[in-house]
Amino acid sequence: MSEPTAQDQAAENEGGAAAAAFRPAAVAPVSLETLGGWIGVVVPGASAAVDVTGISLNSRTVLPGDLYVALPGATRHGADFVAQAVEAGAAAVLTDDAGARLLALSNDIAVPVLVTAEPRTLVGRLSALIYRSRPERGTGHGTDSHGTDSHGTGEGTANPAPALYGVTGTNGKTTTTYFTNALLRALGRRPGLIGTIEILAGGEPIPSLLTTPESTDVHALLALMRERGLDAASMEVSSHAIAFHRVDGVDFDVAGFTNLTQDHLDLHGTMEEYFQTKARLFTPELARAAVVTVDDEWGRRLAGLAAGTGLPVTTLATAGTEPDTSGNDAGPDADWTVTGTTPRGLGTDFVLRHRNGSVLTVHTGLPGGFNVANAALATVMVLAGGATVEEVQAALDAADPFTVAVPGRMQLVATEPAAVVDFAHNPDALERALAAVRSPEPGSKVIIVFGATGQRDQGKRPAMGAIAARLADVVIVSDDDPHDEDAAGIRADVLAGAHAAVRDEALASTVLEVFPRDEAIRKAAELAAPHDTILVAGRGHEVWQEVKGVNLALDDRVELRTALTARGFTVLDDQRIES
Repeated sequence: MSEPTAQDQAAENEGGAAAAAFRPAAVAPVSLETLGGWIGVVVPGASAAVDVTGISLNSRTVLPGDLYVALPGATRHGADFVAQAVEAGAAAVLTDDAGARLLALSNDIAVPVLVTAEPRTLVGRLSALIYRSRPERGTGHGTDSHGTDSHGTGEGTANPAPALYGVTGTNGKTTTTYFTNALLRALGRRPGLIGTIEILAGGEPIPSLLTTPESTDVHALLALMRERGLDAASMEVSSHAIAFHRVDGVDFDVAGFTNLTQDHLDLHGTMEEYFQTKARLFTPELARAAVVTVDDEWGRRLAGLAAGTGLPVTTLATAGTEPDTSGNDAGPDADWTVTGTTPRGLGTDFVLRHRNGSVLTVHTGLPGGFNVANAALATVMVLAGGATVEEVQAALDAADPFTVAVPGRMQLVATEPAAVVDFAHNPDALERALAAVRSPEPGSKVIIVFGATGQRDQGKRPAMGAIAARLADVVIVSDDDPHDEDAAGIRADVLAGAHAAVRDEALASTVLEVFPRDEAIRKAAELAAPHDTILVAGRGHEVWQEVKGVNLALDDRVELRTALTARGFTVLDDQRIES
C-alpha cells in the first residue's frame, strides 16, 4: 500500500502540519551515503553528502529534508507525486524499478533517486535508522547503535527509549493496550499509546485513522515519545500492519496475543493465513519476549511456534472467564492462570496464579469475561516487561487501573435501562458482548442494534445475524459503514442469518430491519423498559459513517444518549478516557 492511503486522504488538506504532529522536534541528519550503504545502493558524487532528516510515503506530508519513498498503490504509483514531494522539500527519493521508469519519462528530478527492488520491505528499518527510534539489541534503552541520544545530538543526554508493549489478536487489542497503559501509570511510568482510537505521545491526543499507522509514522512517534521523556508505550498491532510491514524495525519489548477468531478474511483468505500473519510478530526479529493467551488451539499453536524461534514465551490461561464448552473444565496448562472469578458490580474480581505459586488479586470494573482476559493479559505483559509481582499488586490495590473507561469498548451510557456501546464487529466479539450484557433479572430483554461493514469479509454477516437472534430478544439490523457497497444488500446478508436461526432453531426473538442507524437506535430506546438492556454494537468510538465515499457525522453514544433522554430515561455523564 502507498499513495493514497486512508491516512494520506485525511492529511490531504493539512499536509506538513499533520506530518509534524507525528515527529520529534529535532532529528540528527543521516547522510544519503549512509542510507544507501544500508540498503546496498551506491550513491555517487555529491549526492552522497545529502542529509536526510525524515521519511514519508506520502507527498502531502513531506517535510524539508525527507526521503520520499515512492511505492506502487492501488491505482497510482507514488512516483507520479515526486514533483510535489520535491516541491515540499524532499531531499531524495527511493523507489522501485517501475517508479524509476515513470521518473525517466518525466522532467529531470532535482534530487537524488535511489532504486531498489522492494522498497516497501526497507521502509521500517530505514525509518528506525533515520529517527533512531529503537535501541539496537544489546545496547539497552539508553542509547542507539549510533551512540546518539533520542534527539540525535550525540551529547550523551539521552532519554531512554520507551519500553514497548505490542498487542495483537482479533478482539481485545484496544482495551488491553489501555489497561496496560493504566497499569504502567499506576507503577509510576509515563506511557504513550498508538492504537485504533487515538495516539498519545505526551501532548494533545492525535486522532487515529489506522489501527497501526504506517511504519514511517510509527518510528517518528516512538522518537517523539522518547524526546518528550515517555518511558513506555502500548501499541495495537493489526494483521494488516504485519502484512504491510508497518511494524518492521519496531522491536517490541513484549508482544501479547489475545485470541484469534474469524475476521479480515477479505485480506488473508483463510484462517490459517490470518494466523500465520499474526505469528510473524512472535519472532526474535520483531519482539524480545511474548505473552500468549492459550485458551484455544490457535493460542497453543502460537505459543509453540514462538518458543521454537527462541523467543521467551509466557503463557496465560483465562479459562473460566466465559462458560466452558470444551469439556476441559481445568483449562489449558499455562504459566499464569485466571481463577476465582467473582462478580463485583458490573465488573469482576479474579485471581491470577502462577505455576510457581505466586498469586495476584485483580479487579476490572468493565463488564464481561473478555475484560477479565484483557486485564489478565495486560498484567502478565507488564510482568514480562520487568515489573515484580509485589510492585504490580501494590499498583493494582492503590489505583484500580482496570476500571479505566475505554471509549466505545463496553462503554456504559445508562443504567435503567442498561445501555452499552461496543465495537464488537465480528461473530466472536458479538457473542461475547451479548453474553456480557444479559441481565439476571427475570423478564428483562436484550435489544441489540448492529449491522456489518461494507467491502469486508462477507462470510461473517449471516453468522453475526444468527448469533444476535440466539442471544438477544429483539434484533434490530441496521447499517454500519457501508463504504461503497449497497447498504440494503449488506443488511439482507445479516437478516438472512437471523431469520434462518429463528426458523431453524424455533427461537422467540424478534428481528427488525430499521435504517438509517440513528432511527434504529431510537427504535431500540422506544422498545426498552427500565430493566432491559440495549447493546449498540459494531462502531464503538467511531464518529463518522462512510456511505458512498461521504463521511456522515454519526456517534452511537451521542445517538443513544439522545434517544434515551427523549424517552425520559436518565443517562450517565459522558465518560472520557483516563489517559
